[in-house]
Amino acid sequence: MGKQPNLYAFDDVSALAKALRTYVVQCQNAGLERHDLFKVAVSGGSLPATLAKGLLEPSHGSEDVVDFAKWEIFFADERAVPLDHADSNYKVLKDELLDKIPKGAGQPKVHPIDLKCLDDVQEMADQYQESLMQSFAAKDSVKLPIFDLLLLGCGPDGHTCSLFPNHELLRESDAWVAPIEDSPKPPAKRITLSLPVVTHGIKIAFVATGAGKKDILKQIFDTEEGRSLPCGLVNEGGADKVSWFTDNGAVEGVGFPRRGSL
Repeated sequence: MGKQPNLYAFDDVSALAKALRTYVVQCQNAGLERHDLFKVAVSGGSLPATLAKGLLEPSHGSEDVVDFAKWEIFFADERAVPLDHADSNYKVLKDELLDKIPKGAGQPKVHPIDLKCLDDVQEMADQYQESLMQSFAAKDSVKLPIFDLLLLGCGPDGHTCSLFPNHELLRESDAWVAPIEDSPKPPAKRITLSLPVVTHGIKIAFVATGAGKKDILKQIFDTEEGRSLPCGLVNEGGADKVSWFTDNGAVEGVGFPRRGSL
């Protein structure tokens, strides 16, 4: 058996958010050492609120500083909607985190979708891939972009980003960013990072909370068929680069061993 993902379970979301902050800052500091930037991909859903709960807390010393001015934020997936639309992942991140960053703490560089492409998700994916290329070097010179960290969620069907179970996009191996026009979850039109880009990250973190996640987490971690779900494929491809931050309710009945601490 190869290297396994790390599964952490906490008593509540507050304790989870505190540990997530520690982990994110460790990833940030490693990124700053590598290239004086922190390149991160973020999903939507409940993740930005949990992230904000940890990151907006005051610092506890020089090793615990969130240096937002050095952050470059991309979206792991995005919906083909205006940036102020309720379904926009950009709006969720803006409302929960970006607008609450204290003045003087620095502002991250954020890459939203190109609104001129709302009616053409292929063009939107191409444009977003172009912005990745500008940040990570030309596509010809690097096979895949290497994010310092990807922060992801897990849907009740085991989807992550906009990679859905049994969807043809799971087999996409060339594009960095792919369009989807038939998302089983509305809105139907979206763009998403491809699976190879996700598993190529230096660190990959999932955040999954609440008893509503326990059935799918049991499937992902404890069953053979769960390994073919999108989250299971990330576990397999990312191995010990992957860490799951969960609360006790989400992993009730899950047999996979938990890790004690970061």
